[in-house]
Amino acid sequence: MTNEIPAWARRGRGHWKHTGAERPPFAVEPGPRQESVWDYPRPPRLEEMEQTVEVRHGDVVIASTDRALRIVETASAPTVYLPPDDVAMEYLRRVDGTSRCEWKGEADYWSVVVGSERLDRVGWSYPDPFPPFEAVKDHLSFYPAALHCTVGGERVRPQPGGFYGGWVTDAIVGPIKGEPGSGGW
Repeated sequence: MTNEIPAWARRGRGHWKHTGAERPPFAVEPGPRQESVWDYPRPPRLEEMEQTVEVRHGDVVIASTDRALRIVETASAPTVYLPPDDVAMEYLRRVDGTSRCEWKGEADYWSVVVGSERLDRVGWSYPDPFPPFEAVKDHLSFYPAALHCTVGGERVRPQPGGFYGGWVTDAIVGPIKGEPGSGGW
């Protein structure tokens, strides 16, 4: 990876209004043992997780780890990344197509195949992430709308809107980017 951030990423980084420096008046006040997505920073921050993270399809464990990382960004639910050594790669198939994140770089997509069932584009990874996100290189994240994902035993809910891959738990409050009217957040 070159340390040069491409022009498309520099442009994308410049259009966000909120940076986590100040919680907007419409944000929900967090309760005990909760955090507001409005207190997360932009640029995003990479953090180690303490909870066990598991991803399943039916009775099949796709991934299970105590070494997950999460990326937190203003207005978004945390996105959880699992080390490839803790993912049952025999159930994953790399698929064509990529997407871009102005902070992390270009993502590859994965389908989950269990027996005759195929769930297309339900996971992604960054093979060559931008600094300072090199730690998520080849780690995988999954859309909780498509798979049974848990953090510390709690079933994760998908981030609103279907585009973002954030993992919503009872530990966070919003509102969360992806809801109607949140395009500029």
